[in-house]
Amino acid sequence: MGTTATQPADAPAPTRRRPGLTSRHLHFIALGSAIGTGLFYGSAGAIQAAGPSVLLVYLLGGAVVYFMLRALGEMAVRMPIPGSFAEYTRRFLSPWAGYLTGWMFAFEMLIVCLADLTAIAIYMRFWFPDTAQWLWVALTLLIVGAANLASVRWFGELEFAFTIVKVGAVIAMIAGGAAILAFGLGDPSTPTGLENLTADGGFLPHGPGGMISAFILVLFAFGGTEIIGVAGTEAEDPARAVPKAVNTVPVRILLFYVLAIGVILLITPWPQITGEQSPFVQIFDTLGVNWAAALLNVVVITAALSAINADLFGAGRVVAGMARQRLAPAALSRTVRGVPVVTTLAMLGVLVVGVVLNWALPERVFTIVASLATFATVFVWLMILLAQVASRRGMSRAERDALQFPVPLWPYGQVFAIVFILFTFGIMAWQSQYHTALAVGVGFVAVMSAVYLATGRHRLPAAD
Repeated sequence: MGTTATQPADAPAPTRRRPGLTSRHLHFIALGSAIGTGLFYGSAGAIQAAGPSVLLVYLLGGAVVYFMLRALGEMAVRMPIPGSFAEYTRRFLSPWAGYLTGWMFAFEMLIVCLADLTAIAIYMRFWFPDTAQWLWVALTLLIVGAANLASVRWFGELEFAFTIVKVGAVIAMIAGGAAILAFGLGDPSTPTGLENLTADGGFLPHGPGGMISAFILVLFAFGGTEIIGVAGTEAEDPARAVPKAVNTVPVRILLFYVLAIGVILLITPWPQITGEQSPFVQIFDTLGVNWAAALLNVVVITAALSAINADLFGAGRVVAGMARQRLAPAALSRTVRGVPVVTTLAMLGVLVVGVVLNWALPERVFTIVASLATFATVFVWLMILLAQVASRRGMSRAERDALQFPVPLWPYGQVFAIVFILFTFGIMAWQSQYHTALAVGVGFVAVMSAVYLATGRHRLPAAD
């Protein structure tokens, strides 16, 4: 089924666009990809499902992300080519797998964008509770559309600025939470401290089932981290920039997820984290620090804007790469100043659906798109892991020993990540609230497979 016999790993790479991202840009894109709507807003749903045990879920999900990114990093350093993991799955699994992975990633990014657009509309209720959600969605589309049609370098600078704001806010929140705990600040009627981890039903208030059900929202929070592989093809020195970006993942997960959520749980009893607003905003709002709540609301809006901007960037590059391989309409490969303009405009057009959904289903749209985004996310991760495993099978011992950025704990880490992802699909089949997302995801696979066959893409020779 693999294609390595006819397309060796050391085959000349296709002509690359002139890179526009420095190591600094890639590092901050990697850093920012872990900090978005899933942390600032989606964490509320995960906390409600699992209670304090959500901390373990973030650790497990973080481990899966790390092994997936190391697999992607190994391939990206070895072959920094346009198309990233869509091209890797095409080479090492099959043309069909590459076609499906590329379109599923584009689908994932669009769905995640819908979630982030919805989150921005919800955040704006803090100041404008009576304004319709869809108006904010439409305004956001205009902003991110303009940003994504700029040059690659401008995209990197914008993400750099967004990430500084997000990282600074999380660190400030952790420091402020530590001060509240240490000096007893805030409302004395609100319980704080370690007892919050065992009160209100204990560490597992809803039992193992509640903890398992939180996996979907937690994995949604990590969705988009694979953009490191896409951005790496635009880097000036992928062999140096990609490993540095990927290796920061464990620290990011511990600091920005486990520690931040831990502080939230220590300051606020978990039943009070309702999801009506970001848990980060709710902390300071509840404690009466109104200016901090308003400031954090600006930050979470910035985080969502950053995520949409990065998701459109990643999806545009992957689809444009597929178009160059004749796996998408040729017009989608057209670039201006390194920007795939036609692809970006097409995706912005699709995102107008977000305006309609926020008009028709303002209360349910976030949950629907978050679960659907999780299906698409873990599907792409699974294909990345399987492609890396297949790439290893095609190597000689000398080639394996010569790898510049090999995955750690081979093959046990990869087996763990693959089994965990398959378990996640099982959760979606088990719990009825995810049946719609599962059906849509499986339907998308079936439709795109039918398109692949009907358009004769399976008969096209490689365009390397």
